[in-house]
Amino acid sequence: MSIAENIVLVRERIAAAARRVGRNPDEVTLMGVSKTFPVESIREAYTAGLRVFGENRVQEFSAKATALLDLSDSEWHLIGHLQTNKAAKAVELFDAVDSVDSVRAAEKLNSIADGANKILPVLIEINVGGESAKSGVALGSDELELLLQGAPRWGNLTIRGLMTVPPYTEDPEGSRAYFRQLRQIRDGIAARGLPKIGMAVLSMGMSHDFEVAIEEGSTCVRVGTAIFGERAKA
Repeated sequence: MSIAENIVLVRERIAAAARRVGRNPDEVTLMGVSKTFPVESIREAYTAGLRVFGENRVQEFSAKATALLDLSDSEWHLIGHLQTNKAAKAVELFDAVDSVDSVRAAEKLNSIADGANKILPVLIEINVGGESAKSGVALGSDELELLLQGAPRWGNLTIRGLMTVPPYTEDPEGSRAYFRQLRQIRDGIAARGLPKIGMAVLSMGMSHDFEVAIEEGSTCVRVGTAIFGERAKA
């Protein structure tokens, strides 16, 4: 199937999952995860109506960005771990950073965005599975609270919600408890009414489990393989 046909199918699956739990499908943003895929594939997805894209690495997207400048109504999100030495380039290239996992990263992004006269939307990444190989704020650590309390002093960041990548399981149902946990964390934060903290965005769910994520409240699903096909093995 073509990329365009895949997008149609994924949107149909999103709509069906939303309706199963009485949600409006329009509440769910489809993000195409275009990491490792060439400019031509991104353009094909754009032509098919996709407007929100996620990239994992600053350096990789930097090599594509110039060739995509004419897609002016697209949104480019950094969804991979941000190395602070790449923060300046990230602020320059991306419309949003969905993987903030430390006060240090937030302060660095805010400082650079201030210098660039840019307001940068961000998500806080939570490591719901406690996996040492994955980035994200560890559950039970002080870092999440420090991020929440630090928000008022970061005038060039807009915290919009949470993101997670749960432990991989072959059965999509294996992700449900983690998605539910992130939603509960989000709801708990939102109920506190903290200054400069928005919790409208819940970014969770990928190609193999996005329907479960939507059933558990996801507002943004990050879909790569189901749109662009299998990635070449390194």
